[in-house]
Amino acid sequence: MVIEDLKILQKVYDMIKYGYQALAQFPKSEKFALAVDMKHCMHLILERVIEANKKYYKKTTLQELDVELMKLRAYLRISQELGFLPFKKYEVWSGMVVEIGKMLGGWIKAVNATQETKKK
Repeated sequence: MVIEDLKILQKVYDMIKYGYQALAQFPKSEKFALAVDMKHCMHLILERVIEANKKYYKKTTLQELDVELMKLRAYLRISQELGFLPFKKYEVWSGMVVEIGKMLGGWIKAVNATQETKKK
């Protein structure tokens, strides 16, 4: 599972780097409001991935990570609908978030399967 963990961590790094570039183009009025919320959300996603990778009991942390991904998706949609984020950047960024979500889903399934095996 360590190799998969490293893949999701790299995807999160890539998403954050892209996100920072996209947020730099937000209007000045939003750089200290919505952009800050989105940066905070991305940082929490990074923290949860690292925590889940290091914790023995991962389920709660993975659920928290899933919640942060949903928040970021909502922020992305709001940003695009308000015209702060061009559609092309929205597509790329949200695609990265979806990819991370799929990896997370696989991680959650693996953790659940491991827990079921231990119960037997």
